[in-house]
This record gives sequence, C-alpha cells and structure tokens, in this order.
Amino acid sequence: MSQHMSGPANLAGQVALITGGAGAMGRAIAQAFHEAGAHVVATDRADHEEIGPGIEYRRYDVTSRADTDAVVEDIVAGHGGIDILVLCAGIIARTPLAESTDEEWDAVMSVNVRGVVNPTRKVFPLMCERGYGKILAAGSIAAKNGGVASGPAYVASKSAVHGMMRWMAKAGAPHGVYVNTLAPGPVETAMWASVTGKAGAPAANKTVPLGRYGNPDDIAQAALFLCSQASNWITGTSLDISGGMWMD
Repeated sequence: MSQHMSGPANLAGQVALITGGAGAMGRAIAQAFHEAGAHVVATDRADHEEIGPGIEYRRYDVTSRADTDAVVEDIVAGHGGIDILVLCAGIIARTPLAESTDEEWDAVMSVNVRGVVNPTRKVFPLMCERGYGKILAAGSIAAKNGGVASGPAYVASKSAVHGMMRWMAKAGAPHGVYVNTLAPGPVETAMWASVTGKAGAPAANKTVPLGRYGNPDDIAQAALFLCSQASNWITGTSLDISGGMWMD
C-alpha cells in the first residue's frame, strides 16, 4: 500500500491536467495551480484559449474517447505522467422533468458524466500504477439538496459524479490515489448568470448564511488544498463550498 504523509500545499514539479479549463472555475484553478508550482495543461473544446502566462492549453472534447486517448498519451509522453486531474467540464439545464427532452438528458449526461468517465478511465489506472495521484471532480450542492436553480438532468448528472468519485476513492486508496469532489453552491460565473437570467439572482444575504455568493477563487483555493499534499489524509470526501447553504 502506498502511503503519503501530509505537508505544505505546494505543487512544484507536478503535472496537472484540467478539463473545462476555459470556464471561470477551471481557469481560476489552473492559475492557482500554476502559482503553486505545477505545470498546468488546461483543456477545453475551443481550438485556442489564453488561460494565463505559463499555462499550456490544448483542445479536448471530454465526450470523445479518441480525444481522451490522444490528449492523455501526449501529456504522458511529453511530461512523464499526470499527477493531478481536475474535472471541471460541465453544462447546466433547468428544464422541469415533464418538459425535458431526450436530447437535453443526453447532452447533459454526455458532458457531465461521460466527461468524467472518459478522462478518469484513462488516467486513474496510470496513477494507480505509479503509486500516487490526485483526482478532483467539480460536483455541486445540487447533488445534496436537489438543486438551487437547476433541473433534474443536471441534478442527476452531478449525483452520478459524486457517487463515482466515492467508488474511485475506495479503489484508489491502496495505491496512493486520492479522489475527492467539490460541492459548490452558487458561484458568480457565466453559467450562474445563465441560470438566473435577466431577473438576476436572489439577494445573497437572504439565501447564503455567509452573506455572499461564491467566486472562482473560492473554488480554486479549495481545489489547491485537495490536490496538494496538505490533504494527504483525505479521500472520498465531498467538500461543501457554499457559504453555509449546505451544512452536514
């Protein structure tokens, strides 16, 4: 069994692959990891994105196994391995159950669930073989409370992610592979704006005990903790980052 003691939140010399890296949360995580010393490969569906100085970018469609094989194999060949995998690619849907379509369900499940399955199916065994790795998935408070402003397809997809990460945590623990999930509440991003629409979000001081909605840096700092050796006695957890909207 591989065992690793906890230490400082330093990522020097490590290689981090981040999906959904052009989104607000993925971008903030990429920048925080780079500042902590990691070589960061941020990915998304666009041909080109400027994530930040010193951050490598690659196009990657997480719903494609062929893309997954190509991206992971290229990173391993070029950098010697992948120490950290952060799964931020995702889409949201608000349609109530009765009005939801097969196409919407397929789209949400393809990105939010298969977009986690594909990269982990490729990277997880490599980490187990090496005896170390950190995997972190962006889940949601919706998996715990049934959704803040999202529909059933989104809630179901994030619930699937939380469950899959727990399975991987148990399977990876004997091999020194740590697997955790973030459960953010509402974070002020383009996705949240698309949910709240023109009317805007309800006043945070009426819905969030800490009095404000989250920002991408809140998520990035939690991700840094869970992907560094500072959290080497934590696996299988779902970290609530919701300003107190969910407490357990």
